[in-house]
Amino acid sequence: MPTSSASPLTPSSPSGLAAVEHDIARACADARRDRASVTLIAVSKTFAADAIAPVIAAGQRVFGENRVQEAKAKWPELMAAHPDIALHLIGPLQSNKTKEAVALFDAIHSVDRPSLCEALSKEFARQPRRPELFVQINTGEEPQKAGIAPTDADDFLARCRDTYGLSIAGLMCIPPADEAPAPHFALTARIAARNGLQKLSMGMSADFAVAIAFGATHVRVGSAIFGTRPKPA
Repeated sequence: MPTSSASPLTPSSPSGLAAVEHDIARACADARRDRASVTLIAVSKTFAADAIAPVIAAGQRVFGENRVQEAKAKWPELMAAHPDIALHLIGPLQSNKTKEAVALFDAIHSVDRPSLCEALSKEFARQPRRPELFVQINTGEEPQKAGIAPTDADDFLARCRDTYGLSIAGLMCIPPADEAPAPHFALTARIAARNGLQKLSMGMSADFAVAIAFGATHVRVGSAIFGTRPKPA
């Protein structure tokens, strides 16, 4: 199974982006897929605007953040300068941050519980914006991770649609760190297929090529583009 050869570069170096783009193109060719079928989400969490700017200048337009408050602090100015940027929330979303998330993000990858579905449904009634929604599947059923258990996924997706009136674009998963990712990607793809979902957010810096082989439409790559993340203060 293919693996990514992109190595972490220093922050603000567009060379990391070029290496990742090369590896995505190669993985798509190996999987006999069109490169255009895979969206690269450059995960800019913890990096400041001055580290993000060179990656934008190199042509990247889709970015991912983990926290609403961090994104609010740095992205409005960048997005004003580059209106074609799409911003994805790939981390957990608290229900009380739903209003801000809907206003700022173009996609939310972490729909994972009825209370959040209810909050999103109410916010969609107030705002004209409709971010794409992905349901997070906890494929390893890890207690410390958010996400819907695979056995509950079909029922939850039906509730999203029938109870809360939400349109779900796809699924997201984060495999356990100590397990091979391929079975988790395959499981997520099966759940998506039987529920008629076309989009799969799966694969990060270490395993995005494997994810592409299993049908990923969105890969979330941070360190291979930006380098080692700054340590928290």
